[in-house]
Amino acid sequence: MRKLTVSLATLGIAALGIAVPAAAHAGPGCNANWNSHGRDGNVRAWDGTDCGGTLLGVTAGKDPNWGDNLGPFQGGDANSASSVMNSGFVGGKDVVAFYWLREYDDHSYGCLLPGEKYVDDLSRNHFTNNANMNDAIESHTWVASTACAPGSFIS
Repeated sequence: MRKLTVSLATLGIAALGIAVPAAAHAGPGCNANWNSHGRDGNVRAWDGTDCGGTLLGVTAGKDPNWGDNLGPFQGGDANSASSVMNSGFVGGKDVVAFYWLREYDDHSYGCLLPGEKYVDDLSRNHFTNNANMNDAIESHTWVASTACAPGSFIS
């Protein structure tokens, strides 16, 4: 009877392990980048997945136009991001809202919570207008989570 109980318990644990992935969406590049910077108050974006390729920009502020020649994101940075990170400080406006259009178009955005830390592959995510987020961000700003509609949070 004891062997049967142990076998059933082991089977239950194995089934649970299959049903619940240990590290969903955790890329080694983003993990290493997070470990390097931690919660330093910034938003970051890369042109490659898994926080790789070219670092497009780093800022504690906002940028209404990633394609102009002003601010931390410039020129070819618009419509180039494939991974993003929210290492902002927790509290108040601690969510990064990434927008499909410049100047913070409020009808098409995706929000990254501070607890989510990063998105290692934006192709899994969509703006609120249902457009794919990969290579499609043109601006960002910091907002409170209440400014984000249900279903607008990215991971």
